[in-house]
Amino acid sequence: MNKFALGCGVVIAIVLFVVVVAAISIAGTYNRLVRLQQTVDQSWAQVQNVYQRRADLIPNLVNTVSGAANFEKSTLTEVTNARASVGRVQLDPNKAPTDAAQLEKFQAAQGELSNALSRLLVVVERYPELKANQNFLSLQAQLEGTENRISVERGNFNKTVQDYNIAVRSFPTNFVAGMLGFAPRPFFTAQPGAEKPPPVQFNFGTPAPAAPAATASP
Repeated sequence: MNKFALGCGVVIAIVLFVVVVAAISIAGTYNRLVRLQQTVDQSWAQVQNVYQRRADLIPNLVNTVSGAANFEKSTLTEVTNARASVGRVQLDPNKAPTDAAQLEKFQAAQGELSNALSRLLVVVERYPELKANQNFLSLQAQLEGTENRISVERGNFNKTVQDYNIAVRSFPTNFVAGMLGFAPRPFFTAQPGAEKPPPVQFNFGTPAPAAPAATASP
């Protein structure tokens, strides 16, 4: 009887030991996933900050440019509408999106705004008074700096998402992640055609040279 009780005690002790070790392991995995998730959310907040910085610069830029005589109003309208479209894509600034479609919609709106701003800055080349306007030059420098920060912060965000997703999908962490609701997060992706630099032409109003006529073969 004593041997039986002793044996049961040993088994119970072993089971309790295994349970404690498993609980500690799960707790450690959970805490690691939380840290990685918080890093992703923090990086996302930085992305939102720099995009908001760009949005805040645009009204002053538009006001400055609209003061130029005969400036193309359609270009300003395009920038203003693109900025408004960005404002309609509401994402939590403190929590990185978990839905790839939401992030894609956000990225598409921001891409339209980037394209509109690029066209605006190209059109400015036709207006020497703007190119000599110190207020405009300051806004242009701030905008260029913000665009660089956007690129940097997007890269940082993708790196934190990569680290998080590797942890979530790796064995045996994926079991704990699945049980506790840690899902993979989507990345920023390159826009179609981003590998090709946009064509920039400054010969406004100058007709393109005619192609040489093909000579008939004898």
